[in-house]
Amino acid sequence: MAYTFTLAGDMETRAQLLQHLDTIALQEGGLLHWTQTSSETSASLAVEISSYVLLASLSASPLSTTDLGYTSRIVRWLVRQQNAYGGFSSTQDTVVALQALALYSARVFSREGTSTVTVQSPSGRQHLFEVNQNNKLLYQERAMQDTEGKYSVEVKGSACASVQVALHYNIPTPTDSTTLSIKVKPEVDCNSNSLRPRVTLKLQSQYHGKELTTNMIIVDLKMLSGFDPDPESLGRLRGSLLVDRVDTKDDHVLMYLRELPSLFQPFNHTLDIIQELPVQNLKPAVVMIYDYYQPSDQAETEYVFPCK
Repeated sequence: MAYTFTLAGDMETRAQLLQHLDTIALQEGGLLHWTQTSSETSASLAVEISSYVLLASLSASPLSTTDLGYTSRIVRWLVRQQNAYGGFSSTQDTVVALQALALYSARVFSREGTSTVTVQSPSGRQHLFEVNQNNKLLYQERAMQDTEGKYSVEVKGSACASVQVALHYNIPTPTDSTTLSIKVKPEVDCNSNSLRPRVTLKLQSQYHGKELTTNMIIVDLKMLSGFDPDPESLGRLRGSLLVDRVDTKDDHVLMYLRELPSLFQPFNHTLDIIQELPVQNLKPAVVMIYDYYQPSDQAETEYVFPCK
């Protein structure tokens, strides 16, 4: 499920639509964004909707100082939602958000002006970033040495710059599922003398939430080492109930489900995988299920090669 805004017609109609959007905007600390009205708020949808509003707001020509100030409040909220790699929650919201941010950058770009960004660590060490005419389009990065304490950022000058701090850390895999769950049962004839053992993976996906149905659901199925999906089985999977699309990438099979209704029984899908390369001491492979627009709503499990 995706939300799109189409602003057409004369300038008066466009202005009225933007005024209405302004009345339903969420304002936090001088920042602006929009979201869905459902009780289950999706961070991905909020990014996508806000990006469309930003694109619409930037379509006015020419942009006044007031217009730029308004759009900058949306931009600052969007930038705060970016992950450490510059993307967002999903492919869809990332594409729209980067398009909106790129348009904003083009509208505010100027060859004039310079800025200096100073980042001071808790130990007193300073990192200087110069933004000038020669490097305005370059990405600059510094590794911070202090893992704890308060950092300060000071910006001086007249050039526009975006500053992001990325913190990386590891957390244990959660054992409790959210509103989604998935089970995998591998079946194989361990007494077969075949040089290419075939394993049938029986998948059970289920939604336990309060809504009538979910957004699009992704099932990310990692292959066991040395195994590949059977092409004929992939074809049957593409025609299965609720399956909108099936992709293969590296050693993963990605199954896109249009939705999962809130029913008691799970939805079953089957995929055959074939061992193309013998591997000793096979490790378990992970299967993950998650909401396309709200990836934090996810669950995962493992499956193993049943034969010893």
